[in-house]
Amino acid sequence: MDVLDDHLGGVRARGAAFCRSVVEPPWGVRFTGPVPLALATVLTGDAWITVAGSAPALLREGDIALIRAARPFTVSDDPDTPPRIVIEDETTCYTVGDGPPLGSDDLVLGPRTCGLEPDATDTFIVAGYPIRGDVGDRLLRSLPDLAIVPDGPDLAPLSGLLATEIVGEEPGQQVVLDRLLDMLLVKALRRWFERPDAEPPAGYRALADARVGRALRALHEAPGRPWTVAALAAEAGLSRAAFARTFTELVGVPPMTYVTEWRMALAADLLRERGASVASVARRIGYADGFAFSNAFKRVRGRPPSAVIAEARGGRP
Repeated sequence: MDVLDDHLGGVRARGAAFCRSVVEPPWGVRFTGPVPLALATVLTGDAWITVAGSAPALLREGDIALIRAARPFTVSDDPDTPPRIVIEDETTCYTVGDGPPLGSDDLVLGPRTCGLEPDATDTFIVAGYPIRGDVGDRLLRSLPDLAIVPDGPDLAPLSGLLATEIVGEEPGQQVVLDRLLDMLLVKALRRWFERPDAEPPAGYRALADARVGRALRALHEAPGRPWTVAALAAEAGLSRAAFARTFTELVGVPPMTYVTEWRMALAADLLRERGASVASVARRIGYADGFAFSNAFKRVRGRPPSAVIAEARGGRP
């Protein structure tokens, strides 16, 4: 396990919503479904993506767009082309603007496919991730509202498979689509976080350092171990002082600050699980008793863990 593995643990596609759109210029498609993260790719033609409140961005054939889609966004052949189709999810779509109003019965052309003409020249895919939890939120916060990842040899084979599988109805089709989407997301995130202007999750770039990276992987593999600066330094093969200095330089926070913040992010998600208790979560993330954990959680998160449990159960803290 490493930083990206753990952040993606809460982002893995499970029954993700896919929509393949086939359109003929001039065209514009508006997506209104409130998914936290969407992935879009153009299979044929080029497109422009406009997220509400942001400038349009060009998406060329084969590129991947990552969209923090809590807000509606529009995909079109030109930034000035108004939306003609509105898509809420993979089975709900309708037309707006000039022309006779059309609904899902008229626009759904096949499995996960929406459009006005089945033989249209431009084709793109949008898939939504239902991200939940604090760990997933950490990943979302590291992304801009819209990230464009150019096409490349690592993306093209997966995009080709996705284009083939999205129109199929074979047994296990959703599982195949989910796994293809996961692979595209991981590769797109890797490419995005390589950019010098990117702001990946804390600790991500430190993985490239052989020694600090080794300590980070050990921490993420076993967050419940009784970690100290000395124990992490031993994993890295450095003295305590050298490790603390290097870790802080690479990660941006001191080692034990990182340990505590990561444990509290994990704890927030664990507390929302069915049957969770303060004591059981405390043990899973390395605290000997619920009292010490409760104090640490409230100090970092501003509210006691019992409030998270009550909220998850539909009650009030």
